[in-house]
Amino acid sequence: MKRVMLIVALALGMIATAQAQGMGMHKGMGQGHGKMMPKNYRMVPMDKAQILQTGPAKMFCPKCGMTLPMFYRTNHAAKVDGKMEQFCSIHCLVEEMKSGKKVTDVQVVDNSTLKFIPVEKAWYVVGSSKPGTMSKVSKYAFGTKEAAEKFAKEYGGKVERYADVLKIVEANFDKEAAMIAKKQAMMAKKGEMIYKEKCQPIEEKFVTAAEAKAYIKTHNSCPGLKGKPLQAVALYLKSR
Repeated sequence: MKRVMLIVALALGMIATAQAQGMGMHKGMGQGHGKMMPKNYRMVPMDKAQILQTGPAKMFCPKCGMTLPMFYRTNHAAKVDGKMEQFCSIHCLVEEMKSGKKVTDVQVVDNSTLKFIPVEKAWYVVGSSKPGTMSKVSKYAFGTKEAAEKFAKEYGGKVERYADVLKIVEANFDKEAAMIAKKQAMMAKKGEMIYKEKCQPIEEKFVTAAEAKAYIKTHNSCPGLKGKPLQAVALYLKSR
């Protein structure tokens, strides 16, 4: 038993490292002023987060499964084939765009008000020292040019409009997607160990990590599991 617990502890440490390196949870090295930024900068209290999508998995990004309030300041949303979906990042939004589905009414969180606004009205700061989500290069949106310029002056980065940000994400998408897939595969392996130690048997099959996380929470299949360990188990369940 001691050996199993040691393996789980080591796995959690590796998961944290994997997310830090591959999913934007890192120091601000190479961006803006290179300041050490708190990992939870993107997080807001649950009652401050607007959740626009519905259903049992509404709290999770439908593409990567990450918990939306934990990355709220980089959240995007859109109607996908007429149904509202909410994403942890513009990377996951672009992934949905590349799926062939009809994506309309794209919105982004205004970091000044924490409310969603149409992307056409947003001013983005690209490459600040604040952490990115699903990307090494951070992208934060604001409702006014003045707010974006103030943020860029303090934390670095370049002020851009949505159309230009979209081009940047699309140009780097394949490279970043490959990096994310590699990190998620590593997390899934650790998730298998956690699942075998902490969870009741789950026979269901899942298309997304979001579905897996919603199932675990609804059925209390892994009592007490949350955060990175829950994400790791969900990725394992999706991949098996």
